Amino acid sequence: MSRLILASASPRRSQLLHGIGLDFEVIPSNVSEEEVNGVGPADLVMRLAHAKAADVACGVDDGLVIGADTIVVADGRVLGKPVDSDDAFSMLRALSARAHQVYSGVSVIDAGCGDSLTEYEMTTVKFRALSDESILRYVETGEPMGKAGAYAIQGIGGLLVESIAGDYNCVVGLPLGRLALMLRKFGYVVL
Repeated sequence: MSRLILASASPRRSQLLHGIGLDFEVIPSNVSEEEVNGVGPADLVMRLAHAKAADVACGVDDGLVIGADTIVVADGRVLGKPVDSDDAFSMLRALSARAHQVYSGVSVIDAGCGDSLTEYEMTTVKFRALSDESILRYVETGEPMGKAGAYAIQGIGGLLVESIAGDYNCVVGLPLGRLALMLRKFGYVVL
């Protein structure tokens, strides 16, 4: 089977891949996650995931390079990673007692021949009603920093969630079921 390379420094994505028994290398991309103007959320995460995979693929001779990107969208507005604790508080307050969508794009590039496949998954998450005190306590844990939408569903942030419709792993940052189907198209069978 081909060499696998994860084009991300995200410990959560690494944990997900290890959790399904994959052997892979980590080579983080240098692509900026700044928004691409004029595109919808699905196109945005697919473009960024592909750009990350392509950035790493151009520096290796062989292997399947996996790029990913995740965003949170509430009322049509993209909530990226908070810039500070006040920003995290504002994002979480906006998500309180409401549903939002999490989009994760994933791209696989065969570095040897340049063939690529890019897709996305979308999951709807509903938060329970949160008091300002609860939000502040969560922000003070530091967990919201560096997370799209200012929460980590796999951590303490899971306590904020009332319900989820779709792929849980999409919310964590890498839709594993979709990735496994994509890898199969390149001859790499996960299960």
